[in-house]
Formats: sequence, structure tokens, C-alpha cells
Amino acid sequence: MSSPEAAERPLTVVLVGPMAAGKTSVGRKVSRLLEVPFTDTDKRISAEHGPIPRIFAEHGEPYFRDLERAAVAEAVEAGGVVSLGGGAVTDAATRALLGPVPVVFLTVSAEAVSQRIRGAGRPLLAGEDDPLERWQMIFEERLGWYEEVADLTMDTSRKPMRMLAEQIAAWRKERE
Repeated sequence: MSSPEAAERPLTVVLVGPMAAGKTSVGRKVSRLLEVPFTDTDKRISAEHGPIPRIFAEHGEPYFRDLERAAVAEAVEAGGVVSLGGGAVTDAATRALLGPVPVVFLTVSAEAVSQRIRGAGRPLLAGEDDPLERWQMIFEERLGWYEEVADLTMDTSRKPMRMLAEQIAAWRKERE
């Protein structure tokens, strides 16, 4: 039996996946279809604490993950469609926050992502390494965590974002 607070909260669905999988684009469309709020946790962190590359440079990744965990907790509690940063699943406490809510893992092929990551200012892709190779390495490191939290997996490589959003919205309504 759900509490009165839960009844007042909008339908909730969380989107996880690697950098450039389309979580924000798809998430915005899903939120419109479900008529619920949309939260991008990376954008929320940037608005409250400054640019993510600067947070990484000045405070390091562990500090950023602490900010991210708090943003995820707040967004999940508020409900709606929540898009997480690609690395949010690396934190065990953040993964635990996702247990009670429906989670969609948006995956994408390296071929499809190669155009999406150019010049995107993503701190974990900075450096001497080829950004696509670095992206693949990071994706492979995190794949098990994405799969651990996911209730549904959708590939964004070739399907139009609108079609993906419609399928996710329909899936989420069916779970109600």
C-alpha cells in the first residue's frame, strides 16, 4: 500500500547510460509524454555548484560524486523523469537509491556515439587519449552497473529519439 506522499508524486522513471547516449534528449521527450517534470542531475549540479569540469579540476571526482548522489536523491524523491550523469552508477549508494524506482538503461554503440562526443567538454574524456577509445573504456567499466540497476534497456544508436521516448513512456505507464 502506498503512502499519501507517494500518491501525490508524479510517475517516476530514471534514465541511466553512458555519456552521449541521449539521456537528456530522450528524457525531455518522455517527460512531455508523461506530463511530469524533467530533471537532469548534471544540469542541477552545474546550476548549484558551477561547471562540472571545474568541480572535477578543483575538488576531484569523489567530491563530485557526493554532490551527484545528493542531487539524485532529491530528484528521485521529487519524481518525474530523471536523467543521471553517465558515471552516477559508479557510486554504490547512488545505485541503492535507484532500487525502488523504474530505471531505463539507454545504451549506444561506439559508432553512433563518435559524432556525439566531439568537443562536448566532458571531463572524463579530456586528455591525450583518443576520446572514442576513452569513452569505450569507461562504458565497459560501467556496463555491469548499468545492467544492475536497469529494468529496461533501449539502444539509442539508430532509433529516432521520439520513438524511443514513446516506447519508454508506454512501458512506464504499463508499470503503474
